[in-house]
Amino acid sequence: MEDGKLFVRSDSKIFRFQNGKSESLFLQRKNPRRIAWTVLCRRAHRKGITEEQAKSRRRRQVKSQRAVVGASLDVIKERRSMRPEARAAQRNAATKEAKEKRNAAQS
Repeated sequence: MEDGKLFVRSDSKIFRFQNGKSESLFLQRKNPRRIAWTVLCRRAHRKGITEEQAKSRRRRQVKSQRAVVGASLDVIKERRSMRPEARAAQRNAATKEAKEKRNAAQS
């Protein structure tokens, strides 16, 4: 047989109180983290002997370059390493060439 009182809430959650003091505080809806002698308060303020919990190691995301449809990885790396001015000039030349092709196709 177990000691204390059993309190069954209307949602069928069961609470077992060891003494009238803890039952009274629960029924007054006191927050146990703010009552000095409770285990929750001692844990919250890191009192007493606490076992050191090793932080769970997270795997870091490793970003990797992948080829895209229409451009191999070598081409992408080459363009990334180009100077911005050279890249802009190349882009302008490519757009000019595309416009000329389109105009030739229309006429």
